[in-house]
Amino acid sequence: MSADASSIPMERDARPRILVIRRDNIGDLVCTTPLIAALRERYHGAHIAALVNTYNEAVLTGNPAVDAVYAYEKGKHRGEKRSIVSVYANRLRLIVSLRKEKFDYAILAASGFAPRSLRLARVIGARHVLGYADPGKAHSRPDIALPYDASASAHEVEQVFGLLKALGINGPPPPARVFPDAAERREVEQALARVAPGTPVIGVHISARKKSQQWSAENFAALIRAIAKRHAVRFLLLWSPGEPDNPMHSGDDEKARAVAESCAEFPVLSCPTEALSRLIAALSVCDCVVCADGGAMHLAAALGKPILCFFGDSSPKRWGPWKAPHELLQPVSFDLKDLSVEQATAGFERLVRAYLVAPAFR
Repeated sequence: MSADASSIPMERDARPRILVIRRDNIGDLVCTTPLIAALRERYHGAHIAALVNTYNEAVLTGNPAVDAVYAYEKGKHRGEKRSIVSVYANRLRLIVSLRKEKFDYAILAASGFAPRSLRLARVIGARHVLGYADPGKAHSRPDIALPYDASASAHEVEQVFGLLKALGINGPPPPARVFPDAAERREVEQALARVAPGTPVIGVHISARKKSQQWSAENFAALIRAIAKRHAVRFLLLWSPGEPDNPMHSGDDEKARAVAESCAEFPVLSCPTEALSRLIAALSVCDCVVCADGGAMHLAAALGKPILCFFGDSSPKRWGPWKAPHELLQPVSFDLKDLSVEQATAGFERLVRAYLVAPAFR
C-alpha cells in the first residue's frame, strides 16, 4: 500500500540519507536542481546524494546542495574500446556500493512513472521510495506514491518539484543552478581575450539532437553576420564535436566549420565542447546565448543568461528556460527549417532591448 504525505512527517532538523535518481538527459537533470536545492534548504543536516549517468554528471559538479554524486555509464555512451560487459560490470559494482550507503529515501526525480528508476531504487535497498505512480500498475509502484496527471501542462521543473509535497515541501520551485569549473572558465576567458577584447560575448550553440530543432549552418552564419553589423560584439561558437554519422553521439564539426568559414571576417571564436564541463564553463562567460531547445539552453538558463531560443516540436510551456530572461521563437510548423533569419534577428533585437544594457547593445 502506498503512503500519503501525512504519513511521513519529517522534522526540518532531521538527518535523513536521501538519494535523488535522475537517469535522463542534460536538460532533465538541470530541471531537477531546484528539487535538490529545496531538499538542502529544508534538511540542512541531511546526506543528499544523486544517482545520474556519466553523460549528465557534470551538471551537479560543484553544487553545494549535493554531498555525493554517483554516475553509471549507459551502454550507448561507452567508447569504441569499451565492451558492454565492462559497462555492466561497473554498474554492478556501483549498486553494491550504493547498497552499503543505506539510504532512507530514494526520490525518483521524473515527471511521470519511472519503472527503471524504481527498480534501481529497490535493488539499492532504499527504505522508502518516493515517486509518481502509474495508475494502471498498482502492484508496481513506489511505497510513497503520488498521483501523476499526464495531461498536466506544468513546466518540467514544477512537475518534478511536485514530488516534494510528500515531504511537506511546497511553494514555487527556485531557479535551476549549475556551477562552472573555475579553471575551465579561465581557459575560455583567456582564449576570448584574443578576440575583440572588452566587447560583449554572444554564445551561439548550433547543435540540437532532434531533427525539428536543427537550424542550418547557413542560417546561423547569416544571423551572426546580421548581429555583427548592428553591434560591436564577439561570438563564441559552440557545438557538440564529432561527425554527424557517429553511432554513439552525432556531432557537428562540419556544420561548425561552415559557420566559421562564412563568418571569417567577424570576431568568432570556435569552441568545441567535448566535455559537458567545458560547455558549462563556456556558457558562463557569455553575456547572452543563442540556441535551440536542448541541454545547452537549460544550462544557460541555470547560469542566468538571457537566451534567444528556438523551439521545434517541443512544448515551450513544459521545456522553456526556467526563470531566465529569454525570447522564444517557434514556427507554426513546429520545425525550425521554417524559422527565417529575419525572424531570428528581430527576436535578438527584442532580447537586447528587454534585457541587455551593455553600451555595445544600445
